[in-house]
Amino acid sequence: MWLRVSALLLRYLYLYRRSPARIMGIVFWPVMDLLVWGFLTSYLQRMVLPDLVLFLLGAVIFWDVFYSSQQAITLSITEEIWVRNILNIFVAPVRVGELLLATSIVGVLRAGASTLVLSVLAYLLYAFNLLAVGLALVPFLFALLLFGWAMGMFTMALILRFGQAAEALIWGIPFLIQPLSAVFYPVSVLPGWLQAVSRVLPSTHVFEGMRTALRSGTVEWQTLAAAIGLNALYLAAGAAFFAWMLSRVREKGYLSRLGME
Repeated sequence: MWLRVSALLLRYLYLYRRSPARIMGIVFWPVMDLLVWGFLTSYLQRMVLPDLVLFLLGAVIFWDVFYSSQQAITLSITEEIWVRNILNIFVAPVRVGELLLATSIVGVLRAGASTLVLSVLAYLLYAFNLLAVGLALVPFLFALLLFGWAMGMFTMALILRFGQAAEALIWGIPFLIQPLSAVFYPVSVLPGWLQAVSRVLPSTHVFEGMRTALRSGTVEWQTLAAAIGLNALYLAAGAAFFAWMLSRVREKGYLSRLGME
């Protein structure tokens, strides 16, 4: 099993070695986000609340972890469609779980690289220390990784079913979730009925917990437990949906169509 997973992992990592576009996806856009929000929050810090800079910069870095893990699964498999290699992947003696595991590891590496770059720049440019989140930093980031994997499986299942016409979902679904995740503001600013929807998302609990940790230095372990528990449900649902959709795609012969698009 691990031999096949490592082979897939090396294949995806080799794509990054000679592809400036893929490397830019890891570093360039996250850095641009950090610069834009960083300079904006530096201005707002002088005008409004000193803590605002902490919340917004922390939110940018945390959000990139979710985005990178989701993109790793969807883009890794979508690129197989773009280069017409998708049939070879599924004809090869590779299990679906091994494919998802390899792409998930890519997500961890992408998220780790961009988080390291953003954390160093945030500290140098804005004196923001990500470690101020405290003991909950790692489990909070891990919770966002899990949610990213779940959304990646859900997105990829739709792309396998509907083909390149559904590729906009790769970038659209994260930003559809973002307003409900209370990334840059607390849940309390949302309408009452929308707050209930927001609290169903693991990401909401992560960002609420991050703000509490930055504000008071204490960790709300109940918030973290809620995020992990919801992630377990989303991961199970995402994996089941991906497996079901893949079986339908194979049954209907859509894989051959994807190989020709």
